[in-house]
Amino acid sequence: MKVRLILVAVALTALIAAGCGSSSKSSSSSASSAGTSSASASSGGSTKPCNASIAIEGPFTGPVAQVGLEQLHFAQLAVANDNKSLGIHVTMAQDDTQLTPSIATTKTESIIATSAVAVVGPSGSQEVEAVGPLLARAGLAAVSGSATLPSLAGGANTTFFRVVPDDDVQGPQDANYIVNHLHPKGVLIIDDDEAYSQGIVKVMIPILEKAGIKVNHQTINGTDTGATLASALSSLVTSQLTSSEQVAVLPWQSASNAQQFGLDAQQQHKTVTLFGTDGTNSPSQFHIPGTYISTFGPDIATSTNPMDKALVKGVAKYGPYGAFGVPTYAATDVVMRAIGSVCKAGQTPSRSNVLAAIKKTNIPASQNILGEPIAFTSTGNLAGSPGYLFHVNSKGKYIEIPPK
Repeated sequence: MKVRLILVAVALTALIAAGCGSSSKSSSSSASSAGTSSASASSGGSTKPCNASIAIEGPFTGPVAQVGLEQLHFAQLAVANDNKSLGIHVTMAQDDTQLTPSIATTKTESIIATSAVAVVGPSGSQEVEAVGPLLARAGLAAVSGSATLPSLAGGANTTFFRVVPDDDVQGPQDANYIVNHLHPKGVLIIDDDEAYSQGIVKVMIPILEKAGIKVNHQTINGTDTGATLASALSSLVTSQLTSSEQVAVLPWQSASNAQQFGLDAQQQHKTVTLFGTDGTNSPSQFHIPGTYISTFGPDIATSTNPMDKALVKGVAKYGPYGAFGVPTYAATDVVMRAIGSVCKAGQTPSRSNVLAAIKKTNIPASQNILGEPIAFTSTGNLAGSPGYLFHVNSKGKYIEIPPK
């Protein structure tokens, strides 16, 4: 992963200490057991408690629950760590969207009716499309660690932010890697009929075609399950994956579907290099040797950086480590730091002042899990443009490689 500076000893000691706190998986307010410390707000020599509530929206059940739970666990850790290190008391409600826009809309309306001052998420681009304007009208900031559709930034989504690059960064990077390193004559690219998948496909196809690569673009129904899904995947392998397509691009939000597609290709004795994107980043679910997986965040599982090691150890208290959750830690940290800065200024956290503080976010690379500076443009996009790429070796292990 990208090299980062080591935190100063005092800050690192505080972070490691924060990572050793107790946790509770069953409470809808995951930070409630993280301590009740207060931030000092001078007013006649008194200490003003810094209390606030936030919410996280993600797919904690359903077909993509594994990646949603990775996000939840890292968010829980960030809340616990920052409550201790910042001297605040923030609780976090959990709102399960199942990556479905209609459910996300219902959950968002419920969050708006509460005292929540900010939202972590939503996870999926299709969800942000549905609820972004609702959040904006409510003046409620939402910081996502995974929604990458370019059109989400600006427009009606005036309170939306993301700590990951959008598809206008990742799409060209992936397409150019395929052109410059894999050199296929033809590419099969399959979207799963939802906003994220269609968005990145739209970016990649012109680059592939300009390089003289023949593109076979197909679509599956990403909401299919069971026998219907199995039949659709097998049929695609049979009818669309020919010897002309040496690479199959799978920009899906389900790693298990990508694995099944690869297994179907093997069973039908078809040779193809698979290239997955963000949602397929799950070593336990998608591990066909020779596969490439691009993603918006680093895998810190084997990092020797002291901060990373502390966070990998800390997240185990909430659930299994998963790299898909890493950016959501950063997103939650943005929200928590904003609340902390409001309290430090002697104010009571509200939607308006937390939103204003998030806009001013400026976290150095050495002080966050992504190892990249975190600051936002006027439209809520990440100011930088990091990218990550992994190659699956013969043992099914993800090996990070240069993405360009």
